[in-house]
Amino acid sequence: MDAGRRKRASEVKAEGLMRGACAALAAAAALLVGLDTETETVLLIRKKATVRDVHALWVLAIAAGATAGYHLLQLLRCFYLNRCSAADNRCRNSRALAWAWLLLDKGCAYLTFAVTVAAAQACMIALDGAHALQWNKVCNIFTRFCQQVAGSLVCGMLAAAGTAFLSGISARNLFRLYPSLSNSQGSSTK
Repeated sequence: MDAGRRKRASEVKAEGLMRGACAALAAAAALLVGLDTETETVLLIRKKATVRDVHALWVLAIAAGATAGYHLLQLLRCFYLNRCSAADNRCRNSRALAWAWLLLDKGCAYLTFAVTVAAAQACMIALDGAHALQWNKVCNIFTRFCQQVAGSLVCGMLAAAGTAFLSGISARNLFRLYPSLSNSQGSSTK
């Protein structure tokens, strides 16, 4: 029994480390894109590029910040579960909480992935331009801004992948609470 408790504690620690990494990546994505500005002079006119110029980037900054906050709250939950005594298993054995955590993890993964991909698509127009609409390449002028946004997109995609992995852990934790069919069939035949 003690080995099982130690194994569960190490699983909670690993989940906590993964949640901390996802929170850091999402926070980095939010900060990189949210605080990014660059001012350049184009034909004697000073132009400033900010995150609010491309609405998809603004949504990425907000969604990545929300994702970081969610993972920090879940990290606190992991700390609590790690400190929780073995006698107090209500929080570990609650199917309703396990379902809630799974659905929140799935929603967070989908949201982070969708917003990051939408921002990447908007950035492709800034990178290549849209000749049919007579939109010029913006990254030729605002190179630092575009490089910082690219770093934010990489952090966002890594946070989305980590969140998808964590939703798999949540699914495993949920379905661990249900009895297996092989055990129930084996006990009924004896």
